[in-house]
Amino acid sequence: MSAPRTQDARELDVSVGEALRKIAADTGFALKLATNRVELPPPTPADGPDPYGSPDPEWLGIGWSAHRHQIDVVGTRVNYVEMGEGPPLVFVHGLSGAWQNWLENLPHFASTHRAIALDLPGFGSSPMPRWDITIPAYGRFLRDFCERIGVGTCVLVGNSMGGFIATEVAVAEPDRVSKLVLVSAAGITWARARREPAAMVGRMVRAATPMTMRWQLGAGIRRPRARRLSFQGVFHDPNALRRELLWENIVPALNSPGYLDAFTNLVGYDIRHRLEEIEVPTLVVWGRNDRVVPVPAAFSYQRRIGSNARLEIFDGTGHVPQLERPVRFNGLLEEFLAE
Repeated sequence: MSAPRTQDARELDVSVGEALRKIAADTGFALKLATNRVELPPPTPADGPDPYGSPDPEWLGIGWSAHRHQIDVVGTRVNYVEMGEGPPLVFVHGLSGAWQNWLENLPHFASTHRAIALDLPGFGSSPMPRWDITIPAYGRFLRDFCERIGVGTCVLVGNSMGGFIATEVAVAEPDRVSKLVLVSAAGITWARARREPAAMVGRMVRAATPMTMRWQLGAGIRRPRARRLSFQGVFHDPNALRRELLWENIVPALNSPGYLDAFTNLVGYDIRHRLEEIEVPTLVVWGRNDRVVPVPAAFSYQRRIGSNARLEIFDGTGHVPQLERPVRFNGLLEEFLAE
């Protein structure tokens, strides 16, 4: 006769069921996006050129080793890239990302700004920290990192989880942020989810990652059909992007020991009720066809932040507008910085 199940075990079963239903709903939304069977909000018209990708990117001709640095921040070794002089502009990558998430943007802004992009602890070339990875901990780390490299008040630009972290800093350390840019930011969609089932799902994803990555680095890069299947979850049209760009955004993910902790603690951390405290000018940029953080979250960010937030929706764009439409993104950010 089996032992009676505890209340905690029964609640975990319910939570896992809720998580799986949420995943199924998100997957269904992504499938509808892929087959054009979901009604999307109208995009924001572009004011100028709006090509998808960059056929001859500046970043390919840069010797990046001259711009890479390492520094200790509260006992944690951190890898970062810095170029240019002027007002500081700090870029924060997303989950399974690295500083290369900003390859199309750093050279452009280095002509007018001190452009900085870092590998968060546990991602890219930054090893795991001694402290537990959480969104508030990453927020405090970002504050300490800026202090360590002599950056006071700055403009924070964050993509996906990086947008969530930038939001945390803007709420917890408002004097340190002069302007905020949220690019397909995480934090809204999974705010009410429980972490226990998220951890289980994260472990499943992490276990499958090595095999998935090997395939992506092989056929997924070389063959157009496989490339589309491999990357269309993140990029709207991966075959229209340079393979070097896809490569630079895959390889760092192979060295992301912080993925599971970051994913687990991103889920269920709810900051929505504090978004109205953000008083600095905020630019919210989203891909209309984002399958990772669907576009309804963009409207939630705009509504909760209020009149300080401006929303721009890029048509034919996935989860990384800064890489998919760099000409439009850079022009828009340049205009926002000048306002």
